[in-house]
Amino acid sequence: MRIIAVKTLKDYWEEFPQAEQALLSWYEEVNAANWNNPNELKAQYRNASVLTDKRVVFNIHGNAFRLIVDIEYQLKIVFVIWFGTHKQYDKINAKKVSYVKTNKK
Repeated sequence: MRIIAVKTLKDYWEEFPQAEQALLSWYEEVNAANWNNPNELKAQYRNASVLTDKRVVFNIHGNAFRLIVDIEYQLKIVFVIWFGTHKQYDKINAKKVSYVKTNKK
């Protein structure tokens, strides 16, 4: 699967350094995956939550963090939408949250 955008993941682990290794592991596993549908994803990630036919939430770093992505299975693309702590996740609508590009620098 192709992950868009790797820079977004790097920004997240700069903000949450304790999640860096877990995000790198997730990236490597997903980059090597070849899912055709949510069932194939769930076979690899049993703890992932499939919210819609394309939106998925992954537990990261022992469920301390949540990662929300949109997946275009036919195109083999995973779009990184949101990342944060479990506490932050509880305050958002995971089905409706959208990626917001910010200029940090």
